[in-house]
Amino acid sequence: MIRQGRYRYEIVRGGETVAVEEAELRAGELLCVRRSTDAMSRYEVRASLDAEGRIVRLLARYSRGPFSRSATYEAGGDFLRGSVSAMGARTVETAKLGRFREIDAGMVVFKALIISHARERGQARWTGRVTLIDPNTLTPSSIKQTCRQKDESGLLWSYEPRMGDSEEIRLDETGRLVTLTDNRGTVARLVVAAQE
Repeated sequence: MIRQGRYRYEIVRGGETVAVEEAELRAGELLCVRRSTDAMSRYEVRASLDAEGRIVRLLARYSRGPFSRSATYEAGGDFLRGSVSAMGARTVETAKLGRFREIDAGMVVFKALIISHARERGQARWTGRVTLIDPNTLTPSSIKQTCRQKDESGLLWSYEPRMGDSEEIRLDETGRLVTLTDNRGTVARLVVAAQE
């Protein structure tokens, strides 16, 4: 699993920083916040992890201007179950978990977790179902994703989050995700890492 500590990523599109993501991983817990640089939107996730680093509970909040919504999910059996609350209404949501129970809540650190799990299993290539939480709607969907090691060192990976999309992910020697570049030109760069 990725090492405990604090991580800060800059999200750059068209040469401009559009958002900053901050994550703190500690024993059994992952806290993440993404803020747009125009201060218009904020997305935050608090996840509880089991001993293998799998997400077992997740709380998410999204706000843009005066609009906000929140969601609570629990992984149990073969499903992620929970609800989304927005504008006084509550919607029950369910999504199927894959064999390895991977969950991606739409921030860089979740990709780092998924790749670290594949590396721990000794897999240079992995295709499986991932439960994806949409950062805007907070609703889950179950999508088949693929990641593949591209070099002998295991530090360069290709990642296909959905059909037609691709990402190149570079790790450093400690296993930290240092850059993520997608096929639309968005780049996430690690700018601060304070490990415990």
